[in-house]
Amino acid sequence: MSGSRFWARKRGRGAKSEKAGARAGALTAVDRCDRCGARAYVRVLLPNALELLFCAHHNRQYASALTKVAVEIHDETDRLGRVAA
Repeated sequence: MSGSRFWARKRGRGAKSEKAGARAGALTAVDRCDRCGARAYVRVLLPNALELLFCAHHNRQYASALTKVAVEIHDETDRLGRVAA
């Protein structure tokens, strides 16, 4: 996870916390990977209230490091195997 670009987002507080709480639910097509811009299927909450979004590929790439530092990991990669009805 090296690089000069800082790509984490700060979660909202106060009046914005309701919106942040809503984002804590299911990821949508609007949510994009912070590394490549593909659709995000994983949300990682860090101890300092920063939020990272990853596609399935980048989740696999960084999973071992993230599990050591994350407060919460919301993983929806199982949705990739489902057939749309």
